[in-house]
Amino acid sequence: MAALFLILVIAGAIAAMWRISTTQIATSSLALQQVRAYQAARAGLEWGVAKALGDKKCFPDTIFTPEGFVAEFKVEVTCGLSEVEEITFYTLESKAEYSSAGSPDYTYRELTAVVEQP
Repeated sequence: MAALFLILVIAGAIAAMWRISTTQIATSSLALQQVRAYQAARAGLEWGVAKALGDKKCFPDTIFTPEGFVAEFKVEVTCGLSEVEEITFYTLESKAEYSSAGSPDYTYRELTAVVEQP
């Protein structure tokens, strides 16, 4: 009776450790995808700043694929323009998305920046 109880306790402990291990692996994988999405959104934002300041005008909404990123990342960059006195303000927004909404590995990041140019 004691041996059966001991076997059940050990089996329960092994099952609990396996479940914790699986959860940790999934969590670290999702955290890595979130970091990649942030970097993809940041690359899109930097591209938008360079494009706006270089051309001195806003551009239409653009789907941007940063070099070195997996093709599954979709980065959308938008630009808004406003002028106050003699200063031009560019409001840039970059959205990076991996997979599709509802998917277990879906990741989304959005960054915004305002740049001024005299």
